[in-house]
Amino acid sequence: MVEVRANKSWHSSWFHLLLLAAAAAASSCHGEKKQVLLPLRELQLGDIKTSEKCLPQRSRRVNGATILEMKHQSYCSWSTKSREERAWKLLALDNARVSSLQSQINDAAVSYSTEKPSSSPPAAGAQIPLDSGAKLQTMNYIVTIELGGKQMTVMVDTGSDLTWVQCKPCRSCYTQEDPLFDPAASPSYQPVPCNSSMCDSLQMATGISGACGADQPSCNYALSYRDGSYTNGVLARDRIDLAAVPVRGFVFGCGESNHGMFGGTSGLMGLGRSPLSLVSQTIPQFGGVFSYCLPTREFDSSGSLILGNDYSVFKNSTPVVYTRIITDPQQASFYFLNLTGISIGGTALRSSTQFDTNVLIDSGTVITRLVPSAYKTLRDEFLRQFSGYPPAPGYSILDTCFDLAGYKEVDIPTIRFTFDGDAEVDVDVNGVLYFAKPDASQVCLAFASLSYEEEMGIIGNYQQKNLRVVYDTVGSKLGFAEETCGYYS
Repeated sequence: MVEVRANKSWHSSWFHLLLLAAAAAASSCHGEKKQVLLPLRELQLGDIKTSEKCLPQRSRRVNGATILEMKHQSYCSWSTKSREERAWKLLALDNARVSSLQSQINDAAVSYSTEKPSSSPPAAGAQIPLDSGAKLQTMNYIVTIELGGKQMTVMVDTGSDLTWVQCKPCRSCYTQEDPLFDPAASPSYQPVPCNSSMCDSLQMATGISGACGADQPSCNYALSYRDGSYTNGVLARDRIDLAAVPVRGFVFGCGESNHGMFGGTSGLMGLGRSPLSLVSQTIPQFGGVFSYCLPTREFDSSGSLILGNDYSVFKNSTPVVYTRIITDPQQASFYFLNLTGISIGGTALRSSTQFDTNVLIDSGTVITRLVPSAYKTLRDEFLRQFSGYPPAPGYSILDTCFDLAGYKEVDIPTIRFTFDGDAEVDVDVNGVLYFAKPDASQVCLAFASLSYEEEMGIIGNYQQKNLRVVYDTVGSKLGFAEETCGYYS
């Protein structure tokens, strides 16, 4: 464990444990490495068979922290598809998610600009309707919790607020591995009444008020997604256990009619910032702090989701550096950061506007997106430094690809983000290039361009590998530290 220090730059690149022995690069005069060695032969994997039985994930309580094992959703799904088919599908869905997020952000901005000015400031929890195309089908991660005494494996999403699971009696449900949650079997289950603050909070969490009526005493919810997925049911309370920590009266959605590709999971854990999110509801237990370290590879590795601010359980090898979380009153659940700069191989990308802008950090988006002018600057500098390799056709949303099948290893330029407060974050070597084909005949720069300059940049999970990402919602700050991700017993 390394002592936490705010806003101090790191002087090493981040490596997967597998790559530590092979990493070697010259440093610039400021200590930033210019290149890292990528051993291609070790990453040529062929087709991967997913697990026939991958649930549940492990959990434990250590000191003041709850640690949940985290795996990639595709570890449990798409077992009949080849690696290439899965990769293409995931990137296509990723593009749909990004398009939907951009629409949501743009709609909120338009709505806010056309509203009649008010004499009072906007409510901190205000949010537009959740309308996310395919967001639950992309590269999400899963953990196992205990709800009403029964284990439930759910997807984790920092872009959602309401935690929900499929429930009996289910009028229409998708296939899941765990048994359906049975309210009748839980002595602590209680529907949330219509005349309650939690029912009112649905508007903040989902953009849609709870459905109530004279003959309907309990609060009903409805969430629909742009790709046709949905969950409808009753807002309820029950005991949730996170490792050995009980949370009584936890408010969640008991879904009785659900549809979509949810990878065999029971539902979703919302880690947004509204009062209904798991983060907000567990402030007494965990202080509004959570962190994750995402598994480096989707098929055979684990990461961890840690609830609580006990930094002694982290395995980080560099100090946690913090930047402030920017709150947009019209999109209060999202985590926005101020990106002030990007460097490639120690060379700062120069622009007065491209790299001093707000971006969204998102656990569900795969590939980092930049506005067209910023992406072009990054791509051109990367190509200048990563020259001499045979080109390959573009792949899905990725337009800069190489044929590296004839190489055992290559030196690739380092990529560093700088956020407000001089928080410097080096992208792990595994997050710079995307293997479209397992034989390395089509390896692509793992960044993509947005369609318009006015859109919001997004830091995707592919660039968050081997990082401990710390969300302090009470302190309104977000931290990064180098860590070889895993679930350590």
